Amino acid sequence: MAIITSAQTIDIRFPTSLDADGSDAMNPDADYSAAYVVLHTDGTDATGHPLIGYGITFTIGRGNDIVCMAAAEFANRLIGRDVDEMAADMGSCYLSLCADSQMRWLGPEKGVVHLALSAVMNAAWDMAGRLAGTPVWRLLAEMTPEQLVDVADLRYLGDVLTRERALEILRKAEPGKRERIADLEAGGYPAYTTAAGWLGYSDAKMLRIISEQEELGFTAVKLKVGANLDDDIRRCRKAREAIGPDRPLMIDANQMWDVPTAIEWVNALKEFNLRWIEEPTSPDDILGHRKIREGIAPIGVATGEHCHNRVMFKQFLEAGAMDYCQIDAGRLASLNEILAVLLLAAHFEVPVCPHAGGVGLCEMVHHASMLDYVAVSGSHEGRITEYVDNLHEHFVNPVRVANGCYQVTGDPGYNTEMTQAAVDEFSFPDGSYWASVR
Repeated sequence: MAIITSAQTIDIRFPTSLDADGSDAMNPDADYSAAYVVLHTDGTDATGHPLIGYGITFTIGRGNDIVCMAAAEFANRLIGRDVDEMAADMGSCYLSLCADSQMRWLGPEKGVVHLALSAVMNAAWDMAGRLAGTPVWRLLAEMTPEQLVDVADLRYLGDVLTRERALEILRKAEPGKRERIADLEAGGYPAYTTAAGWLGYSDAKMLRIISEQEELGFTAVKLKVGANLDDDIRRCRKAREAIGPDRPLMIDANQMWDVPTAIEWVNALKEFNLRWIEEPTSPDDILGHRKIREGIAPIGVATGEHCHNRVMFKQFLEAGAMDYCQIDAGRLASLNEILAVLLLAAHFEVPVCPHAGGVGLCEMVHHASMLDYVAVSGSHEGRITEYVDNLHEHFVNPVRVANGCYQVTGDPGYNTEMTQAAVDEFSFPDGSYWASVR
């Protein structure tokens, strides 16, 4: 028996703004950051090492400390819990934290509080995977439909997704699970790259990185847009010439436009055979997204990176306001809520293409994509997961890609443990890097 004995929350920030990494029209000077949660126990994992759970959520600098403060409130509620009991019923663990009425009042289920809950539950899931000695995607994928439904947060979804309908989706995916796991182990899960697309990059740097990423097998590219139309036309033309006429090219406005501007701007870029426009307007404007979708067809609309919770996804999907469902592993409240959105997307037959641009998001979202393929949708047709080639060196078990696909690593847990060197250097404000620039 292992008991959770203590919890840490650590503010970690990387100075990515110095090289314009992560720059877009709305966020020109992002310092990619993580509210990092560490759950300690008095027990050992499947390999005999100390059992510890590591979780993160993603921010872009100032305010990361506020998320850490909120995460500490949730994490402290797990102290004293029996890990075996928690891991055996992660649905109840999740709901017990959601039931904190005083923290809920600060959301509810949105903003800083929801980011904080995500970080803590990500740590709890990492611990469950380590206890079982398996990656969390496989831990979940090998559950029965009944067990998976007990994990998923289906609250407030019953008007479109009942428990019975969720079970029907999961039971339909049961045949072929073994074959799909073998397929993942052999080839991985399809990905696209945003590494070349940051708005602050020169054309030369963009084209150089497109070439470098092509050598890694990436044939699909996403560019940031939305600051200047002439610049966007030039950059899209250069990117399209570089990747050829038929490979997927996506664009991302990061919420920059109102609805009429989005329709006008995207239509001005239609000649470049775009697969989707991502976050064209306010992430809360469900009906606005539907108007944009109608106004730019056949270009698709991708959104969800900033959806507060599964209820917003329900409304987007029911309203026919998205073509591609973009979950985020740091904004949704970990795998319990992610699973609910995967089920919603399967119900509405909308492909899930997760967002993964920030610290540790690539490490986490490939678990969601693999879970979706194996146990929920049973397909990766029309699905592709974002990959950005930065900051992976700061993780103990970084995600791996080959031939343009996320690879199955076999690492137990959620791939969320950071190296001690990264913590020592980039913790804010006293890590060695930040101390040196004060």
